[in-house]
Formats: sequence, structure tokens, C-alpha cells
Amino acid sequence: MNSVMFVMYHYVRDLEDSRYPLIKGLSTVDFIKQIEYLHKMYRIISMEEVIYSIDNNRTLPNNSVVLTFDDGYIDHYLNVFPVLDRLGIQGSFFIPVRPVMERIVLNDNKIQFILSSSDDSMSVINDIKNLLKKNSYIIDDFDNYYKKIAIPSSYDSGDIIFIKRMLQTELPEGIRNKIVDKLFNKYVGVEESVFSKELYVNEEQVNHMRRNNMHIGIHGYNHSWWNKLNRRQLEQEVALSLEFISEIGADMDNWTACYPHGSYDKKTIDILNEKGCKLALTIEDGVARVSKKSRFLFPRIDTINIPINTNIKIL
Repeated sequence: MNSVMFVMYHYVRDLEDSRYPLIKGLSTVDFIKQIEYLHKMYRIISMEEVIYSIDNNRTLPNNSVVLTFDDGYIDHYLNVFPVLDRLGIQGSFFIPVRPVMERIVLNDNKIQFILSSSDDSMSVINDIKNLLKKNSYIIDDFDNYYKKIAIPSSYDSGDIIFIKRMLQTELPEGIRNKIVDKLFNKYVGVEESVFSKELYVNEEQVNHMRRNNMHIGIHGYNHSWWNKLNRRQLEQEVALSLEFISEIGADMDNWTACYPHGSYDKKTIDILNEKGCKLALTIEDGVARVSKKSRFLFPRIDTINIPINTNIKIL
């Protein structure tokens, strides 16, 4: 079977010494151990090798792995890139353009840092309830609405699920943006452009990684839910993203995409195919079977499921 394991990373930082130790991520020490494990036990290959395999019907080496990094965090330049560069292996970095170019903070990240700055999730929920009233947005029987949404997962409590759902998808975009901004100011209290510079890479850093054999792919301009955009909006998202990676010198004959929030539909796949995208990554869990038919639906393995113990193998 022609397969590859795409490993998915987000935050990689020294969490214990951070101002936000509750942010969910991988510590730098564990990242290094994990990469050393993968480097020893698997064949870490480049994104271009996967593309060549698809285009030419060639079988990849057994136990092939591709390392992927989402959201353009400064962690990737400061903590990830030096490790990969030292070992001579490639990482694939998927960059949302607007935070890099306009120095804004994505709402998803605002929500993460709101939650990591508060030790009382119920206080955040009450703030949401009060801000809805101030914005004349009334939810009948708020408590019952909470019970329907606040279903805990293996990763988050019911309270956290409720907050994320409300601020990411449940409320109209205009209302939720206002509420997120208010909560960010209250709980984080750092000016947005300053926080953005601390959180994301800049254009020169992306360019530096690209010049040193890192693969740079698209992750949207606004990091919007692609399956919720109309065709014109989505085409603009893709065009602006392609303009960015072209300007930093990416190989435009071998460009790739990573769906923001894992969001895609048939329209999304059709547009990527029309624009010449070579492959696209989801956030669905699994080892990818490599073929032309599946090239826009490759699953990934989250880093939390990658062992450090060298006696364990996944594939």
C-alpha cells in the first residue's frame, strides 16, 4: 500500500515558562525527542516527494512521514525550524496570510488565549451571556441552550466546548467578533498588533525557512471556514494566499493547501483542482493512502498521538 503519515503540529513552546501555560501544545523538549524518534524509526520525506509519487504513480518508501505545521506561529521559526535544519529534514508550514501581513490576531487564537488567561470558564460564559444582552441578541432559555451544546469531548470540558462553539460558529459573525474582542481585551489585555508580533512569524522569517528547504503551503488569507464561503469569496481567499507564497519564492508548480479548521466541501476541492493545487490536508485522523483520487483528502496524525518511546511504532 502506498501510504504516508502526515504529522500535524500547532504550538511548540516552553509552556511552563510561558505567560500562558494552559495553551495546549507540545513542549520544545518533547518536540525534539519526538523528532529524534521519528528521524530514527521512520523515513521523514519532503512534500515534493509525495507530490512526485502522486503525479508519477511511484510508491513511497515504507514508513514515510511528512511533518506539517499549521497557523504560522513564531514557535515554528524559533523552536521548530532550527531543529529541522540541524537534522537536514523538511517541514511543511501552512501560513494564514492576514496575521503575517496585517498584524491581526485570528479569532481562534484570541479564544485560545482568553481561555488560557482565565481560571474560571463559567465567568467567561457569564460574560458572553451579558455581552449578548448588550448587543440586543437574545437567546431564549440560555441555560437549556448551554445544555445542548456543552457536551464534553476527550480534549475539552463541556464549558470549554460551549465557549468555543459560541465564539466560533453558533453566533452570527458580526456579534461573535465583537464579543471575542471584548473578552480578549478583558482577559488578555495586550494590544492586538503587539500580541500578533509575539504570536506569528513575519514575512522575512517565512522567506528564510523557504530558502532553507522548508515547504510553504497555503492556509487561507483570513483563516476562514472554507466550506462556509461562497465561490467568489473562496476564490479570493485562495488567490490572496497564492500571491503571498509566490512573493516569498515558493515553487508555484508544487503548491499545496491545508484546510483552515479542516473545513472543505466539493466546491473547495473543485477550486483547488482548477487552480493547480497538488494536494490538500484535512484534520481527519489517519494514515494517508496516496493516490490521485485522494490527493485533496489526506488525513493526518496529531502530534499528541506520536510516541517518544523508541520501542513503539504506529505504522
